[in-house]
Amino acid sequence: MAPTTEHHHRNTTKVSHKPFKSRHATKSLIRDLAKGKIEGTEAKPNRKTPHQQVMSKFGRKNQARQIRQTKHQQNIKSSSVFAGQNGAPRVIAVVPLCEDMDAVAAIQKLNHAVDAESLWPLEVCMRVRVDRFKQNLIYVPVKRDLMTALDACRLADFVLFLLSPTEEPGEEGELLLKTIEGQGVSNVLTMVQNLDNVEPARRRPQIVTSLKSYIAHYFPNQERVLSLDAESECSNAIRSLCTMTPKGVKWREDRSWMLVENLQWPSNVVEANIEGEVVVTGVVRGRGLKANRLVQIGEWGHFQIEKITDATLPSSKKRKADEMAVDEAKDEEVLEVPDVEKEELGELAPYEATMEDVDALSASEAPAEKRGVLLDDHYYFSDDETHLPDVPKRLPRGTSSYQSAWFLGDMSDSGSDFEDAVDDEGDLDMEAPALPQDGLEGLDKATLKEPTEATPSEYPQSEMFLDPSPDDEAAQLAEYRAQRKTEAKEDLEFPDEIELHPNVLARERLARYRGLKSLRTSHWETSEDRAHEPEEWNRLLQVPDYKRAKKQVDNVARVGGVQPGKRVHVHLRSVPLSLQQTHIPTKALALYSFLCHEQKRTVVNYSITLNSNHPNPLRSKGELIMQCGPRRYFINPIFSQSGNTPNNVHKFLRYLHPGQTAIATFIAPITWGSVPAIFFQPSASMPNTPLALIATGTSLPASTSRIIAKRVILTGHPYKIHKKLVTVRYMFFNKEDVQWFKALQLWTKRGRSGFIKESLGTHGYFKATFDGKINPQDAVGVSLYKRVWPREARPWTEAERIGESGEEEMPSVD
Repeated sequence: MAPTTEHHHRNTTKVSHKPFKSRHATKSLIRDLAKGKIEGTEAKPNRKTPHQQVMSKFGRKNQARQIRQTKHQQNIKSSSVFAGQNGAPRVIAVVPLCEDMDAVAAIQKLNHAVDAESLWPLEVCMRVRVDRFKQNLIYVPVKRDLMTALDACRLADFVLFLLSPTEEPGEEGELLLKTIEGQGVSNVLTMVQNLDNVEPARRRPQIVTSLKSYIAHYFPNQERVLSLDAESECSNAIRSLCTMTPKGVKWREDRSWMLVENLQWPSNVVEANIEGEVVVTGVVRGRGLKANRLVQIGEWGHFQIEKITDATLPSSKKRKADEMAVDEAKDEEVLEVPDVEKEELGELAPYEATMEDVDALSASEAPAEKRGVLLDDHYYFSDDETHLPDVPKRLPRGTSSYQSAWFLGDMSDSGSDFEDAVDDEGDLDMEAPALPQDGLEGLDKATLKEPTEATPSEYPQSEMFLDPSPDDEAAQLAEYRAQRKTEAKEDLEFPDEIELHPNVLARERLARYRGLKSLRTSHWETSEDRAHEPEEWNRLLQVPDYKRAKKQVDNVARVGGVQPGKRVHVHLRSVPLSLQQTHIPTKALALYSFLCHEQKRTVVNYSITLNSNHPNPLRSKGELIMQCGPRRYFINPIFSQSGNTPNNVHKFLRYLHPGQTAIATFIAPITWGSVPAIFFQPSASMPNTPLALIATGTSLPASTSRIIAKRVILTGHPYKIHKKLVTVRYMFFNKEDVQWFKALQLWTKRGRSGFIKESLGTHGYFKATFDGKINPQDAVGVSLYKRVWPREARPWTEAERIGESGEEEMPSVD
């Protein structure tokens, strides 16, 4: 008898397969291992982010100590310029927001709280030595003037706002807050003046709470509103001003700048219309000041530096309060002079740079004979049908391409087993290859379905077409356009629509326009635009790779120059001495150093957001005043849609509506980095304030290759509809225009797409084939594009009156 064996069952049915690849054997890990790096080879925990990592107590303490040391080193580095007896002074701009506020009286109360007196009274500023905190302060009292406040706040380390307990800031005060916030501001403090005059006393805490809520709307980090009438709170304000580290303004700290403490004009001047050397004195701030870079002083313009000399104050420990600090007589110590790499004042490239490829340029500007509109980068002629595919045959369903070669002609059988590539009415099969005139705009892809079988035609192509009489046609056209205008006002379906006069030739009126299959992806032939580009276009600064160029400029600015905290004399070359007569001593003056190439003009782009409470849309090419960093310009920007496209073509906007964001483009000197920009227009509601803030924005990468395409839409009316075949009128008014624009794609506002089949008569009627049946109330449109060119900006000066330019010129529709 055979021995019996016990049946064994598996304890589980799960099969453990070896994974195809190890969990951490990624390409990046293999590359790191090849470099000799061993970090990351150990098994990683399940927690992914650093915040989810489980650290030991020792690791947490070590990490906190490293963060604390890094912040302490950064704090010491940023505050080192203020250390010492002759350290850089902290600049404080005192801005009154109400009419009954007095900035000078507020400064005196702050000084009295710490027993400090002015070392010397300047014409516009006041320098104070606070011995309690061993710091130097410079107060800049500001009047309630918009431009004066902006000039003072963009050079200040601290901005001190003064509020009234009884009077509201009003529109002018809100304008100051919005513009100061928009241009970029460092640390902010808020104080209330004349609070003790409020009776009864129990209302004072409520007023302080209300003022704190008001200022927190613009600067949310404001935790307190201090009182100037309380000596203890004034002392706390001085302590904050002397011990706090200014956070600075990014665009300002990336450059070298200084507050001008003294101006020295040439003494032996015979004529005021000549140029001479002017010496400005101040303490270098930001990055190192280089003699090779150009500098800008206020609204005077930009100048070259002759040399930079030492201007350190004498180190006397005791000085009378009313004694002026005068440099001791000593040999002049030259700190820096320009070398061969110095920047020139020229804003454009020399003419020699534009003389290359003249023959190629002239050949591209004068192409061969044109017999039709340009579609993308090709011309398609009405009598040239070589690009068209062979006419499909009527074949039985399921016939292969090899079998179709054995059918010599169309099958005469009209049975349902046959499929039509082209039906009796000329409707194309939507599965056939797309022709050049088949565009993408207006195509409703969701409605594309399989074509149905053809039926016998009731609209033969041989039907006679008779042109209407001129009087009847004019009356019908006027009635149709009056109806269209009413519809456009209601729903704004066609913002770019234009209407052609019957006596105007469309091929001449729209000679510079072209067609595009897709505004985002179609290639734009730039050679067609060279004949219309601005005269100095090729002399503008070319920036092929903005990100790389900005990094190089930033690296150059980090090293060298006179280090921050040094008091220097800057000798400027060729300054017009007539500026001495227009200079206003009561306004703060600052010197800003440019980065490399920042005086050279190019096509600059700025994002712009129109205020939502602005009453009217902003017209493109209208005159505005823009401030970006240390510069102000009169600009006539052209607006375009924002975003990135594969072909770098962007749609032109005729109007910028309230609350909308767009890109403003014009020709001006380049500004490296993302710098805040604010836009103004003449003010009508505030008589005391000549300008009103209408928009804010930021500087974007400059580019001369960014194409702004202006679109116009020609619309027609479906006169007769037979399935997919439609007779269209009122789009063109002669046969030649129909032939000229025959290659363009037609579309309707309800999503249908089609093309022109043939012209009818001599008055511009034509047959069109669409991908589906259209509604009689639909409108047929065709899109045309042309490139628009930006306009040049000019510097803004105080001497120019805003109203001199008169009314803005209405831009043409083409």
